[in-house]
Amino acid sequence: MGARMIEFAGWLMPVQYTGIIAEHQAVRQRAGLFDLCHMGILEVRGPGALRFLERVTTNDPSRLTIGRAQYSLLCQPDGGVIDDLIVYRVPQGFVIVANAVNTETDYQWLLEQQAALGAASCEILNRSAERGNIAIQGPLAQQVLQQLTRVDLESIRFYHHTTGEVAGIPMQICRTGYTGEDGFELLAPRDRAVELWQALLDAGKAVELVPCGLGARDTLRIEAGLCLYGHELTREINPYEANLGWVVKLSGRVFVGSEALHRIERDGPARRIIGLTMIERGGVPRQGYPVQRDGEQVGHVTSGTYSPTLDANIALALVRRDAAGADALDVVIRGRPMPARVTPLPFYRGSVRLPSARAGRGA
Repeated sequence: MGARMIEFAGWLMPVQYTGIIAEHQAVRQRAGLFDLCHMGILEVRGPGALRFLERVTTNDPSRLTIGRAQYSLLCQPDGGVIDDLIVYRVPQGFVIVANAVNTETDYQWLLEQQAALGAASCEILNRSAERGNIAIQGPLAQQVLQQLTRVDLESIRFYHHTTGEVAGIPMQICRTGYTGEDGFELLAPRDRAVELWQALLDAGKAVELVPCGLGARDTLRIEAGLCLYGHELTREINPYEANLGWVVKLSGRVFVGSEALHRIERDGPARRIIGLTMIERGGVPRQGYPVQRDGEQVGHVTSGTYSPTLDANIALALVRRDAAGADALDVVIRGRPMPARVTPLPFYRGSVRLPSARAGRGA
């Protein structure tokens, strides 16, 4: 389709088709289509699946009934984040969508934990080679998708899912996403992903549905204040530093990392992810750029971009706790400190049905 391609996590991925800004605006105003077939899909099933996930994930999977999903994390014993996930409860157990760059790492880590915990009554499978993932996102996403399915999409609430056919293809229909807008992620047989993609493009012609690449995916999620693994989440950043304490359920639970997370919750995180809006037009803040207060470095940019919606340069930054409450900080761009206003997250709230700060992720 004429996309500009780059290597990403072992895949060739489209950065853009027609252009990042045009694709971004299409998702904010109408609908956009994303190929997410690079993402990992794991299954944990069997009578011991719930007990096992209770021991390895930060959120509480016992709260899930069939047809519900939750955003969750895998953590190291010291509380650092191994990966962020979406966990879907299905009749046979759980489906987990993981980041492409971490899929094999997550899979092997889960197998190691299974052996360490003696969790013989569950089975862990890597289904990534068998299942594709196509996402349609935007305020008109439901309108487009409804043309291709008999499933009542209106009845699927945010972070819920069901099974059904879209364009005659059986799949898992999930009301989740990573843009701050309403939409669906469709977990379908991989060998029918192209068929599904084309059916959605055809159904969306009347509303000018467009294919979108990684560039727009990044600008959309930054506006929505959503974390990206390798940026706002790493093995050196814990959930409380990333403002994700709400997906850490500690009460009455013991899981990998829970002891360290108890201490961090009690004492407070040493650093925090904050939002910054550049006051001047002097440049776009990028990952790794120093953040200063009165000439002293207090942190660094984790993600930055030009925001098409806000017509401003914005950033997410990891800064010391004592600097997180400041009204303004400086970002060093090309050697020059540039003033930035500390901005509440998210920068922008779209059509998603819950506050986008709790919208989870999908990259």
